Amino acid sequence: MGRAERAAVADGARLHAAVRGLLGDHARAVAAVRAALDPLLDESVARVLDTMPVARLQEATDGRVRVGLVERAGLGTVRQVLDAGPGRLHQIHGVGPQTATQLLAAAGRLADRVRQTAAVPLDVDRPEPRTTALVTALHVLVEAGPDARHAVDTATRLDRRLGPLLDEARPVAGRLRSLFAGRERRARAVDAAGQVRALVAEAERAGTPALLAQASVDLLRGPASDVAAWVDFEVRSAEYYSALGEISGLTPDKDAAEGFLPAEIAQQVRDQQLDETRLRVSLRGYQAFGARFALARRRALLGDEMGLGKTIQAIAALTHLAAEGQTHFMVVCPASVLVNWTREIEARSALRVLPVHGPDRVEAFADWKGRGGVAVTTYDALRGLPAPGGGEVGMLVVDEAHAVKNPQALRSQAVAEWAAHCERVLFMTGTPMENRVGEFRNLVRVLDPETSARLDEEDGLAGSVAFRTAVAPVYLRRNQDDVLAELPSLQHTDEWEELSAEDAEAYRAAVESGNFMAMRRAAYARPDASAKLERLRELVEESAEAGLKVVVFSNFRAVLDVVRDALDAQGGQPPVGGPVFGPLTGSVPPARRQLLVDAFADTDGPAVLVSQIQAGGVGLNIQAASVVILCEPQIKPTLEHQAVARAHRMGQVRSVRVHRLLATGGVDERLVRILANKSRLFDAYARRSSMAEATPDAVDVSDAEIARRIVEEEQARLGVAED
Repeated sequence: MGRAERAAVADGARLHAAVRGLLGDHARAVAAVRAALDPLLDESVARVLDTMPVARLQEATDGRVRVGLVERAGLGTVRQVLDAGPGRLHQIHGVGPQTATQLLAAAGRLADRVRQTAAVPLDVDRPEPRTTALVTALHVLVEAGPDARHAVDTATRLDRRLGPLLDEARPVAGRLRSLFAGRERRARAVDAAGQVRALVAEAERAGTPALLAQASVDLLRGPASDVAAWVDFEVRSAEYYSALGEISGLTPDKDAAEGFLPAEIAQQVRDQQLDETRLRVSLRGYQAFGARFALARRRALLGDEMGLGKTIQAIAALTHLAAEGQTHFMVVCPASVLVNWTREIEARSALRVLPVHGPDRVEAFADWKGRGGVAVTTYDALRGLPAPGGGEVGMLVVDEAHAVKNPQALRSQAVAEWAAHCERVLFMTGTPMENRVGEFRNLVRVLDPETSARLDEEDGLAGSVAFRTAVAPVYLRRNQDDVLAELPSLQHTDEWEELSAEDAEAYRAAVESGNFMAMRRAAYARPDASAKLERLRELVEESAEAGLKVVVFSNFRAVLDVVRDALDAQGGQPPVGGPVFGPLTGSVPPARRQLLVDAFADTDGPAVLVSQIQAGGVGLNIQAASVVILCEPQIKPTLEHQAVARAHRMGQVRSVRVHRLLATGGVDERLVRILANKSRLFDAYARRSSMAEATPDAVDVSDAEIARRIVEEEQARLGVAED
């Protein structure tokens, strides 16, 4: 016992100081959020209690307390009872101390219940000091990111282990202490010092000191300005609300978030560990549960409603398996979303991703076989790939799995063959299938033949409870209204599409001619082979399946005509997404425009409105639409914002999802990149100006200069020159 033990304790003390420092930094960041949140929650709860009649107190006490005396005294709401307090209640004739206590206790319980589900609206277009304080405080945690969360979790575990060990090892930290300690105490101290040494060595191998130091720096770094925090909130609001939900404890109904699974299955899923160290995004609670479901059940179908993040749940499952040592994963999806999958995996995880598609797919597949990672391929390409050996693929993920519901189709057979060789399989579809038990059984048969055999046609007809009970071993579905009650009602998704050969040919011709506008609409020039149009149809179909109305915006009348033709009834077939209204263009008189919008809104069930963005973006309210599709990026981001605001405004009772269709490698990508700074910062100032909102063209973004630059860059990239 001597120098080695003292050195071990000193090293442990330094590590413990870093741990405690980080936990303190995190605690202060959380406290700042709570300090900003509490007044907003108090106000929200007060508003609800103001509308809650005092009769609810009688219900809350099972009729044990009569509230008539209180009502006659002028206290008509639960809030008024709470504000009155015992002093005022005691003054009411007939209300004794016991009754007053019971009334206040019941009112307090109701207030607590309201607080657990209270919404905190954060209006980016109408910021005020208190909401700005909350967004600014949340910005610190969101900007620190998943690495900081991982660091805090690591620090918490180390604190629990290091603190007691350092206390136990204290006698060996100095010679005098060692002299005055008894033999048994010294022996325990030596053993503790050895454990401290092992913990420090383990932490250094894992890079923990650097992780803790970086997290502390990140948690101490505030936003550049209030506006910068609001702009960041607008870009990634889901992450802000996720952090807010964790701190506030405002969570959706537990049963709904767990898909109303039977208790024994839900418990099995909760017991499943989830390693998030290779994720680059924080999961919401229901998303973590979805990833755990996929892992715990091994062969599962995730059927969450569109917009709940099925992709990130799948990626979370893959990263967990990668952390456990799995090296090869396969994602199968429609060609229209292959680019999205590739980009999401790159942005949201530390996993290697390889597109296995197109002319180089054989070489890419060989690379994946040799080096591992996540291969992303299409249904058609999968048919040409040899099925894996047993245990080779850590997980097979099949997106838009309803596409393989027909067992006779070649794509279905290819997926089934791969699934037969994979221990873990995750099917994903946002298409409701409760009343299509025959089709659903075909999907489940690939995952779990026993569950499939138990499904009866009547299960779907009997209602969702019977259906979910029958399919619970393999199926998890959550709806937006159940799990996103506290989220903002606006969600943006960029839908990146890879141009088809015909699209590329039309685009090249437009570049060669130097026609900027033709370049912007080239993705729709060959409708029969348009990748964007295919994705648009899929989005409209999926929205129609959920009973949602869609508005489609484009700058170009010609594009709207193509879209209408693609969606409208043809050859005796019904329209893709319900009745199609429009196009609503600048040549349509204002009165006629409103009639079109009214007819669209009055239609029962799904419908589609197609509109030029300039005509539909000003002066009309399209609250009936829950889905907005932008056919191309706009030169002025204010145009996009105003068009979306037609649907996302006061009176809209459902979440609004915005899908912007973008083509890779051309004018869309260059426009998005060039305008990124303006869209996120400068335009944010403009949007907060009522003058700018009234006149979106007031800010000159040099359209002609942007067009000239992009045409020249694209001509150089493609090696063509204007005639």
